[in-house]
Amino acid sequence: METQTLTAPAPADKSTYSRVFDLLPHFVSRYNSDDALVSKVNGKWEKIPAATFIETANRISLGLIKLGIRKDDKIAIISPNRPEWNFVDFGVQQLGAVSVPLYPTITIEDYRYILRDSEAKLVFVANTDLLAKVKEAITEVEGVEGVYTFDRIPGVPHWSEVADLGKDEDPSQLESYKAAVSEEDLLTLIYTSGTTGVPKGVMLTHHNLLSNVEAVKDYIPIGPGEKALSFLPLCHVYERMIVYMYMRYGVSIYYAESMDTIAENLKEVKPTVFTTVPRLLEKVYDKIVAKGYELSGIKKQLFFWALNLGLRYDPVQDMGFFYNIQLKLARKLIFSKWQEALGGNIRLIVTGSAALQPRLARVFWAAGIPVTEGYGLTETSPVISVGKVMPPDLRVGCVGTIIPDVHVKIAEDGEILVKGPNIMKGYYRKPEQTAEAIDKDGWFHTGDIGEMVEGRFLKITDRKKEMFKTSGGKYVAPQMVENKLKESKYIEQVIVVGEGQKFPSALIIPEFGALKVFCQLNNLDPTMTPEQMVKNEQIVAKIEQEIERLNASFAKYEQVKKFRLLATPFTIEAGELTPTLKLKRKAILKRYQSVIEGIYQ
Repeated sequence: METQTLTAPAPADKSTYSRVFDLLPHFVSRYNSDDALVSKVNGKWEKIPAATFIETANRISLGLIKLGIRKDDKIAIISPNRPEWNFVDFGVQQLGAVSVPLYPTITIEDYRYILRDSEAKLVFVANTDLLAKVKEAITEVEGVEGVYTFDRIPGVPHWSEVADLGKDEDPSQLESYKAAVSEEDLLTLIYTSGTTGVPKGVMLTHHNLLSNVEAVKDYIPIGPGEKALSFLPLCHVYERMIVYMYMRYGVSIYYAESMDTIAENLKEVKPTVFTTVPRLLEKVYDKIVAKGYELSGIKKQLFFWALNLGLRYDPVQDMGFFYNIQLKLARKLIFSKWQEALGGNIRLIVTGSAALQPRLARVFWAAGIPVTEGYGLTETSPVISVGKVMPPDLRVGCVGTIIPDVHVKIAEDGEILVKGPNIMKGYYRKPEQTAEAIDKDGWFHTGDIGEMVEGRFLKITDRKKEMFKTSGGKYVAPQMVENKLKESKYIEQVIVVGEGQKFPSALIIPEFGALKVFCQLNNLDPTMTPEQMVKNEQIVAKIEQEIERLNASFAKYEQVKKFRLLATPFTIEAGELTPTLKLKRKAILKRYQSVIEGIYQ
């Protein structure tokens, strides 16, 4: 197979700002005078004006100077999304120091490793629980000079104490520090989630992130006066870049209270845009469908008529006069309620980090809720490609077109290679692994397998390292099979296995909410526990029926022949999922080794 190279056209205009902290005086102060950042405090949404944002960031910069922080020093931030995250981030940047954001959900061992590897001097944490974990972690880490909290905790240094150190200082003295920071200087160290080993610190520059901010403008049409709800973790480069983009284009950022309050916060904030991961959209869809099953009579018939209509929709095709008339009616009777559930003002949902089920894309578009899918990695700042929604310039099942200034090449073995201004400087203190990831010609090897559709739409088919070979010598791409199986409303999580075996098998965690409805409709006890459900013969037979139906999409050697149902979901806490909800295959295979062996015996 010949290599293919695709290059997007350069954007029409280039901005003159060059460091991320330039966003504050250039754009935030201009567009977001009243509500740059908004969060809920004691049950009320509190707006933080641009002037307060800028003043607080400046005071933190000045306070950090007094604490002895200098250019290239590392400062760790461990917190859910909240305005203090941004205050510290920009306060650190303006000195040319480097932020090290960490997930609030990782282990003490991970904190210990990352804080030691990054040589962090200060740590900012959100609350009591994270403080306890960090304190335990740093007992074996040299060089950490202080830990500050965002919540007020008696006897513990509060982040405002850093800001107070700079309260009476002249902010003009920061200009010399800012002037010493170039666009190629390190902005942040982001540690990868480590699906295949210990985390690696990805070195991203100001230019890396800003090249992405500028490149995605035409793909994500937003502007001043609009609201975004932010709930994906800021410590991940995906939401981090998106938040910078909101600042760049004057969008007010509302932080959800927690992952559990997203539905409630959507109704309160009524945003026009938010970013998400497919898993959360799947949950929204599953809840809607479960409610549909609870309806009766004509209401139930109308619901599933609209749903089935939506599952056939294609946003880039004229579906015909009769279909369009039906869809108009379905939007009025059924889908308008979906829009209300998301606040009523949604113009765009951007999804990434994992593959979006085509059925979800179709049904949300049919409901009048545009969903665009993007692709990228931490090492690419992160966006490589994304679908364009105005007008729809996307293909369902693909991850969009390549963004401006970025080049993509499909290698002979199918691996996606990338070159452009968004490519990381390398892995921190890991020159050998950097050389493995970025070849001598400057191409970053993504580890993903893909292809071009119609010569311009990128389609991801699997992870190169996750493909396995059966005993018959056939290669199986497990992600492709897993994504198909998850189209079943009865399957929540699945891992496909079979390295060196005669055929692929699967470990499946059912969608127990959907099974409860199944039980009600089939004279089974809906109060069964998950442990009872996975052993029930009728339920096992139903899952088997679903697998047989979905297997039809694959060659015989790719089809799942046997499976086991598990009662306990894969979780981050158990070490089976990364913080971005990707499967940690080695950990799962190790934990369920006896179950897998039992399948093949």
